[in-house]
Amino acid sequence: MSQDVIKLLTEACLETLYMVGVSSVIASLAGIPLGVLLTITGRGHIKENLWLNQSVGSIVNAFRSTPFIILMVAIIPITRLLVGTSIGTTAAIVPLTITAIPFIARIIESSLKEVDGGVIEAAQSMGATPLEIIGKVLLPEAMPSIVLGLTLTVVNLIGHSAMAGALGGGGLGDLAIRYGYQRFRLDIMIATVVVLIIQVQLVQSIGDKLSARLNKNKL
Repeated sequence: MSQDVIKLLTEACLETLYMVGVSSVIASLAGIPLGVLLTITGRGHIKENLWLNQSVGSIVNAFRSTPFIILMVAIIPITRLLVGTSIGTTAAIVPLTITAIPFIARIIESSLKEVDGGVIEAAQSMGATPLEIIGKVLLPEAMPSIVLGLTLTVVNLIGHSAMAGALGGGGLGDLAIRYGYQRFRLDIMIATVVVLIIQVQLVQSIGDKLSARLNKNKL
């Protein structure tokens, strides 16, 4: 493999890490509270509010059901408003974040619903406030499952970032399209796929180990 190809792969890999890393952090900051809200406002939970739960749930479902490529095109005006352009790695962070927020919200909701109701009732009987129940019972108890869910989110974002390359999003997907496909460079195409696989394997391995450690510490 030539030095030029290695340089292209390195730059594209760093762009992908940048897109996925920033969008994962921002989406988590928005998606985790949203998932908590969906959980605690559900039927029979600590702050039951079915109207709010169903309203927020409908919005989340609407974004989750929109294919990423369509979403990326549909929010181009919003992307331009936020970052000043609709092309490049920074621009790709906007749709990546928006598509990840509802995904994370549902993952958090699913994880929190696995927490034993008896533990919540025990905390309530001791006079714990809703915020204390969330911070000291729900999130700590569900943390191993949450970590696995966030790992899955990052893996999905790696795949979405590759799709973003088809629309000028930069990263490994853009490299595969511009050099591997349009210039008939099979070596670059194969190298791109290999790098993506390695990224996914690393993320999944780290997530699995962290989740197992948290679960062991909890026990």
